[in-house]
Amino acid sequence: MVSGNAGLQNAAKAKKDEFYTQLPDIEAELKHYKDHFKGKKILCNCDDPFESNFFKYFAMNFNHLGLAKLTATSYVDSPIAEGQLPLFEVQGLGVSQGEGKKPYKMEITEVRDEDSDGAVGLADVEYLLRNQRNTLSLLQGDGDFRSQECIELLKDADIVVTNPPFSLFREYIAQLVEYNKNFIIIGNVNSFAYKEVFKLFMNDKVWLGLSIHSGDREFRVPDYYPLEAAKYRVDENGIKYLRVKGVRWFTNLDYEARHENMTLFCRYIPEEYPRYVNYDAIEVSATVDIPYDYQGEMGVPITFLDKYSPDQFEIIGSSGVLAKPMSDFAEKGSYMQGGPSFYLSNGDGTYRRLYNRIVIVHKGAQNEN
Repeated sequence: MVSGNAGLQNAAKAKKDEFYTQLPDIEAELKHYKDHFKGKKILCNCDDPFESNFFKYFAMNFNHLGLAKLTATSYVDSPIAEGQLPLFEVQGLGVSQGEGKKPYKMEITEVRDEDSDGAVGLADVEYLLRNQRNTLSLLQGDGDFRSQECIELLKDADIVVTNPPFSLFREYIAQLVEYNKNFIIIGNVNSFAYKEVFKLFMNDKVWLGLSIHSGDREFRVPDYYPLEAAKYRVDENGIKYLRVKGVRWFTNLDYEARHENMTLFCRYIPEEYPRYVNYDAIEVSATVDIPYDYQGEMGVPITFLDKYSPDQFEIIGSSGVLAKPMSDFAEKGSYMQGGPSFYLSNGDGTYRRLYNRIVIVHKGAQNEN
């Protein structure tokens, strides 16, 4: 057995990226952005509408949110789920049960209350999926978000909301920034290690969502998916689920809570905050320990971003960029080598290598001395 994170990394390397986000997790995050959605065209460009809870969420709430249009696209390798074949035969998509689906898109501009119960619900969305009303059409390419026809759909959209391929997260978010799109997407906390992604955080172009700050999340995976991770389950219907650590929402849509300052309780005492050997900043090993009265640069764990307010702190950079070579400060063999990182002295001539740190300064720190 391997850890949940290792399982995710192996899946990414194998391009097995079909992790279906659960509807409660989607609802918990998207409820904070309802004012952003009114009159907008929503694109879910990594989402088979027959499988995707993102599509189902927006379809169920289409009228409530006042959406203008909802578009979802599938990828060529998406397998046909049991019971779906008749839907594709009706549409003339020409596939058999043993094949993968051909890539297609679904676009809707309305969702009706088919059962006349006074509200649009999941049953109405399932009716829409069964009947489709000429909303389903084949794509010319493979449905990859980087293909030209999918880029054209991206250009037309106002907001992109999806769970992009874990293995392609860096490319995916770069494309959203290139085309100046608003977005709410789910990814892994390890994405902060990408210099391109971290730079977006530092420049206040991307920030974390509101509903996930710790723990792991459960994703449904296809039937063919090999369950090699430690945290998985199969329900009574044979549906597979995998738990993944370090999941976060990434967005550039603002919300009020992002501007709430942390309450800081610790006073700076030099003996309690050691300085790095290879960079002029103090070590703060936990976000809760950030001193309220320190005016200089501080290194904090990446989980600081869960509490980060741009009104309270400025991000200077990361240890992966700012750290100076330890060979300039210590003899070879006295420290563990690796990529750029901050080090602390052990007090015996050896040095301890730290995990990735974010360097920040407090915008309003007051030195009481």
